[in-house]
Amino acid sequence: MDLFSAIKTRRSIRSYLPRDVEQEKLAKVLEAARLAPSGANRQAWKFVVVRERVVRKELAGITRGQNFIADAPAVIAAVATDPGVTTGSGEPAHRIDIAIAVDHMTLAAHALGLGTCWIGAFDQRGAERVLGVPGSAEVVVLMTLGYPAAEGVFKGRKTIEEIVCYDKFS
Repeated sequence: MDLFSAIKTRRSIRSYLPRDVEQEKLAKVLEAARLAPSGANRQAWKFVVVRERVVRKELAGITRGQNFIADAPAVIAAVATDPGVTTGSGEPAHRIDIAIAVDHMTLAAHALGLGTCWIGAFDQRGAERVLGVPGSAEVVVLMTLGYPAAEGVFKGRKTIEEIVCYDKFS
């Protein structure tokens, strides 16, 4: 699948087949994150791959009713290892860097025939406790990964004219 096809057809998947993700495919998804750019090339991240059902179930319990997380063959927790760094404009750099890496993973997974769902609604401290993440780090995103049991729903997008302006904001 070429890049633009992956971008155009990727959807959030919330229903997975009871089939493990092959290590080779998982490695490619993680490699996509490893190759992602980060501010000052810090690469201040770790990715915790959760395959054990009991741990996935614990994570589902701290995600505001998103029980499908327990049924995904894998959950990847994106962890910022240096959350105190900010960009030159004062924004938290770790959130931007993690977002780029996770987006790389979602596109790589889709190109490999896998589905993902980006989970932002979760108890951060609870996730850190479940995963054994030290207080100096921060779980930023949880992402499910597996073979889709059903296609994701296209929710539409604004037109290019609605989101792009040139030279000045209008």
